[in-house]
Amino acid sequence: MFILGIKFEINKHMTLSLPSFDELVRSEEIMSTLEESYAVIAPIWVPLQVQWMNGIYSTFKDHEKFMIIAHLISKSFQFYSQNFIRLTFDEYFSQNQIEIEKYNIMDIAKNLSIPKETARRKTKELESIGYIKRRSKKIIIDRSTWPDIQPIYTVKRLSRFFSTLSKTLHQKKILKETISSEDLTKTIKENFSYVWKLYYDMQIPMLLNQKKLHSDLESFHVWGVCLVNQFIDSKKKIGSSHLSKEYYLDEFIFSQKRSQSGVNAMSISDITGIPRATVIRKLKKLVKNNFLKIDSKKHYYTTGHYQKILLNMQKKNFLNLSKFAASIYNLNIHQRIN
Repeated sequence: MFILGIKFEINKHMTLSLPSFDELVRSEEIMSTLEESYAVIAPIWVPLQVQWMNGIYSTFKDHEKFMIIAHLISKSFQFYSQNFIRLTFDEYFSQNQIEIEKYNIMDIAKNLSIPKETARRKTKELESIGYIKRRSKKIIIDRSTWPDIQPIYTVKRLSRFFSTLSKTLHQKKILKETISSEDLTKTIKENFSYVWKLYYDMQIPMLLNQKKLHSDLESFHVWGVCLVNQFIDSKKKIGSSHLSKEYYLDEFIFSQKRSQSGVNAMSISDITGIPRATVIRKLKKLVKNNFLKIDSKKHYYTTGHYQKILLNMQKKNFLNLSKFAASIYNLNIHQRIN
């Protein structure tokens, strides 16, 4: 193997090469790139997050039920990681049932910031539709009972995003070369249980923070569609221009001007899958709490009222994204040289 440029023999039949330190990507460098290239990267990343939320809702019709499932599945990923087990995508999904030990309602309620009785009710609902089964103090997650259990599209979207980001990192000489989405998909699938642990470690805190700010995840989901609409609108106007983060946000996302194209309740319902009546109720609450504004055409826009809080929250999310991205790139580098 290579350690700091020195090669050691593993056995008579094989050698293992490790990347030198200067080849490895550091999360701090990625974070700096995300900040410097915000106007280019954010309009790509933020819509991916909302697409992921749409997938959650289309499957479970309830964000908190997904959170419970995700929390339980994360326990299995943690077990694999602690025992140095890495399952490929195919190996992981060849098993329809996942056994979780030491399951209890208090643990779910505490970790997901859900009232104990709500956690109990949601868990019973998941059990009644067959998503989970209880056996003594253990719980079995039965993935065969819901459709689209494999995150095929999420893997593809992540791979495309990290491939696009690799071009910017290569231009800044942080990566030695760009990485294709096909290579990144291969990396993710060959290390699936490890990568998806890191993915949930990034996504679950994001959802919990947004729930704390918006009081419920449906409201965050609805607000997120309005935000994405403005990111997409801005992308049409600026193309690939490298505007400063501050100017970009003030001009296109939190501006009081009416140059942006808003989005209406029906479109939000169609995009998210959330019933229109629920969307309208959440929109009224978001307007009342100054997260959104509405114009005479009943189109909704984000406001700058919570700009400082939202930017601090997004910075935390980007820090987690940077750590996740660094792990993916370094896995890819390691696989490429062996």
